[in-house]
Amino acid sequence: MKKLSFLFYLLVFSAFAACSQSSSKPAEKPAVAVPASGKVVKSDAEWRKVLSPEAYEVLREKGTERAFTGKFWDHKEKGVYTCGGCGHELFDSKTKYESGSGWPSFWQPVSKEAVHLETDKSFGMVRTEVLCAKCDGHLGHVFEDGPQPTGMRYCINSVSLGFKKK
Repeated sequence: MKKLSFLFYLLVFSAFAACSQSSSKPAEKPAVAVPASGKVVKSDAEWRKVLSPEAYEVLREKGTERAFTGKFWDHKEKGVYTCGGCGHELFDSKTKYESGSGWPSFWQPVSKEAVHLETDKSFGMVRTEVLCAKCDGHLGHVFEDGPQPTGMRYCINSVSLGFKKK
């Protein structure tokens, strides 16, 4: 009986997690960009055409790549990290540091306008999600355990980034 109860609760939790994940998926947006806002707006089908399956999963469906697997977690070149979806400049290499997390980490974006933050309540946690301000692509999360001068750790998925070498 205990085994049956455990299986029932596991099934209920799995269904809850799946529902909470699917509800965070953005609704399909129209294919036409709104020029006044400067936003990049594409339909779901358009994003699928221009992004790899891995980039689509992270940028559009709020996924996460495995730690220590992305191309930028141990990247040391000087330049600017851009959004992998739209090319918007996000982080300068001068603010990148080794956090030990397995993902590229930065202590601040290139400007306050480069990213925007939203509360993420998925998976029973409350975190702060980092999104590209231009295309609303999911980049990662920000935590208050980074180095000075900001004390912030922008923990970003490599697959959601591009790079422009200086």
